[in-house]
Parts: sequence; C-alpha cells; structure tokens
Amino acid sequence: MNFRAIKTIYVFEMTRMWRTLGQSIASPIMSTALYFVVFGSAIGSHIETIDGISYASFIVPGLIMLSVLTHSISNASFGIYFPRFTGTIYEVLSAPISYKDIVCGYVGAAASKSLLLGSLILATSYFFVPVHIQNPLMMGFFLILTCITFSLLGFIIGVWADNFEQLQLIPLLVITPLVFLGGSFYTIDMLPPIWQKISLFNPVLYLISGFRWSFYGSGDVTLSVSFVMIGVFLAISLFIIRWIFKTGFRFKS
Repeated sequence: MNFRAIKTIYVFEMTRMWRTLGQSIASPIMSTALYFVVFGSAIGSHIETIDGISYASFIVPGLIMLSVLTHSISNASFGIYFPRFTGTIYEVLSAPISYKDIVCGYVGAAASKSLLLGSLILATSYFFVPVHIQNPLMMGFFLILTCITFSLLGFIIGVWADNFEQLQLIPLLVITPLVFLGGSFYTIDMLPPIWQKISLFNPVLYLISGFRWSFYGSGDVTLSVSFVMIGVFLAISLFIIRWIFKTGFRFKS
C-alpha cells in the first residue's frame, strides 16, 4: 500500500472539515442538544424508565448512532462525489496508486470525522443527563466499526450518484427513517407484537441495539447478533467497492 498517497488524500479531506466546522461539527452537536431538550425533557417527563434506565439516558446511544450513521454516509459520499463532479478524480485514478489506497484515504477521513463527531456528542450528553458506559472498550470498538462500515456505504453512494439530488436520496429517504424506526428513542418491547416482528427486518435496529448494550448491558437483540449484522454490512460494502473499481463503474462512463 502507498501510505504517502493515503496520507495525502486523508489530510486533504480532513482539512476540508476544519474549513467548515460550523456545518461539520457545530450544527450536528446543536441538533443533538435540541433532541435532549425535546425528547429527554418533554417526552422523558412522561416516561420514567426503560429497563431501569432513565429515558433521557436511554436515548443517548441512539442519538449518537443517528448522527454517526448519517454523517458517515454524507462525509464519504460527498468526499468522492465532488472530485467526480469537478473531474479531479481522474488525476487520482491516473496516479500510480491502487484502489485500496484511494478507498483508505477517502473512507478513513470520513470515518475519522464521524468518530470525532460521535465522541463530541457523547461528551455533550454529560451536560444534559447522567451517562454510564458499562463497557468502554466495546463501545469504542463498535463505534469505530460502525463509522468505517457506513463510510464505505457512503463511498458507494458517492460513486453511484449522478447529481447532488441523488447524493441525498438514500440518506434522506432510506437511512434516516430506518434510524428513527430502529429503536433510537424506544425499545421494540414497547411496540405491539406485530410491529416487534416487523422491526426485526430493520438492519439499523441491530446496530443501535449493540451500541446500547455497550452502555447499559441490555438491548433489543444479543450483542453477537449485532456484530454479525455489522460484519455482513462491512463485507457487502467491501465487495461492492471492489466490483466498482474492477469494472470501472461510473469512472469509465
């Protein structure tokens, strides 16, 4: 692997984040703070506890995953789409580097941004609610794995999109609804039996459940199932990216 090439792409993408701190960092943190006020205070006053956890604390893992998933996708998709839009991606493709170097640079930067954002949101939550992390190492590992996996998905979306509208199509119409319906603000035990079964078809449920397990030792599904699901997502994303560069999809057309 060409680590100099990876570093160059990585540093360039990270520098773009520092130029747009308001949009990249401040805005998501303020939005999350509003979630704490609306859901934690307003709704939390009517729901005392869930599995022995105060409602305001219960939603912390869900809020972190909501931001991490959406921003991992948006950071990676925009990161690769904009060079395609301007035509500068062909300079990268013509350089003596492999597709693995390109993917590591763009996806690594997007995952780093999302990891930083998730950490800042976690730190912000301490100002609003008491948060206890039962297994910090598992929480960190799961967060990193999620950032990488969904940054890979965002990279795929950025290659697939032909315009800025398509770039936002899947995150807005697919990912965000799945996150909201994946147990971010509730446990599926609160749903009628039929909807509990339907919720099990939502892949995001397994990610949020596993992440919440690392905080409080409980979730809608077992931790092993959560890891299997994210492993499947990771494998599928890597396979698609390999196919993209093997066939030249969107790069040769």
